[in-house]
Amino acid sequence: MSETEMTFWDHLDDLRRVLFRVFIVVAVLGVGAFTAMPWIFQNVIMAPCNPGFPTYRIFDSIAGTATADGFNVDVVSLELASQFFVHMSASCWVAFVVGFPIIIYLLWGFIAPGLYEHERRGVTKAFIFGNIMFYLGMAVGYYLVFPLAVRFLADYRLSEAIRPVVSLDSYMDNFFTILLMMGAVFELPLLAWILGKIGMLTRGFFSRYRRHAIVALLIIAALITPTGDPFTLFLVFIPIYALWEASARLVPAATTENHD
Repeated sequence: MSETEMTFWDHLDDLRRVLFRVFIVVAVLGVGAFTAMPWIFQNVIMAPCNPGFPTYRIFDSIAGTATADGFNVDVVSLELASQFFVHMSASCWVAFVVGFPIIIYLLWGFIAPGLYEHERRGVTKAFIFGNIMFYLGMAVGYYLVFPLAVRFLADYRLSEAIRPVVSLDSYMDNFFTILLMMGAVFELPLLAWILGKIGMLTRGFFSRYRRHAIVALLIIAALITPTGDPFTLFLVFIPIYALWEASARLVPAATTENHD
C-alpha cells in the first residue's frame, strides 16, 4: 500500500489539512449560529425555564397536577461580559452539534487509509448509527435530564428567605455539560458493537461484570451530573444503564460462541 511509504511528517500534514477543514466547517456554521443565536437562545436554550416546556406538561398530565403553571426560573447575568461570552460559546457549541456528522466524516477520511479492508466493513452503518445515537442522547439530555434537573433544583427550598436565582454562567455550564455528555454516553452501544466485531468484547463480559458496571455507571452518572443531587443522578443513571443492556445485545452472538 502506498500509505505505508508515507513518512510521519506526511501523516502530520494530512492531519493538519483535516483539522483545518474541521475548523472551516465549525467556523462557517458558527457564523450562522451567531447570527441566529438570539432566536436559538430564547426558543431552545432557555425553553426549559418556562412552564410550557413539553416535559413539564407531560409529567404534570401523568401525575394529574398543574404544578408547571407556577414554575419559573430567573436567570441573571452577574458579570459584565457574561452575555457576550455566552453568545460566542453557544455559537461554537451549536456549530459543533450541527456539524458533528461532517466532522466525523472528515476524521474518518484521515483514519480509513490506514485500515485493512475487513476493518472498513460496516462503516456506513456504524456512521449512521453513531450519529443517530449522538443526537438521541442529546435529545434525552434536553427533554428529560436537564429540564427535570432544572425543575427540581429551582423548586428546592432550603429556606423561604432565600430567593432562587440562577446565574447565566451556571445555567449554561449545566446545559452544555449534560447535553454533550449524554450525546457521548449514547455512543456506548456503537463502541460495544465495534469491539465485539474485532473480537475484543464478548457478550459474557456484560453478564459477568454487571454488578461492577452498576457501580461504575453510577460514578459516570455522578460525573455527568454537575448538580450533584440524587434525583438528577438517578435520571442520568437509568438511560446509561439501559444503554449498557442494549450494548450487550449488540455484541455479535458468534463472538460469544467462539469465546465459549
